[in-house]
Amino acid sequence: MMEHSAGMVLYRERKGKREYLLLKSTYRSTFWGFSKGLMEKGEEESQTALREVREETGLLQIEVVPGFQEKTFFWKTVEEKKVQKEVTWFLGRVKDAGDGKVSSEHEELVWLPFEEAIVRVTHKQEKELLKKAEEKIS
Repeated sequence: MMEHSAGMVLYRERKGKREYLLLKSTYRSTFWGFSKGLMEKGEEESQTALREVREETGLLQIEVVPGFQEKTFFWKTVEEKKVQKEVTWFLGRVKDAGDGKVSSEHEELVWLPFEEAIVRVTHKQEKELLKKAEEKIS
């Protein structure tokens, strides 16, 4: 079985410095990563990513960076069944004035410069994703 999700690496420019948004999971409190979620029927991948960002952070003014689209794959267990998960990732520049808000799916939201974010991100695939995002923007 395969599940399809979409997500977004979010960044902003503040006081001449670039920062990335990381979310700490409520379900696995040691997990830090990016906003993502399951695609709903009839949605395009980029629509899913933007909807998930709105639901998980309350941020609304997101400019999708053209030419950035990555995929990650992993296995998870759902009701004792192995499920392969495919996530399509986009890069988004946040233009909202505020920091965003934490949804029930997360216990913390932080904005960090690349050097700190790369250390905090939990999964190796998402660390690679962050490196690719930083290269794209630089």
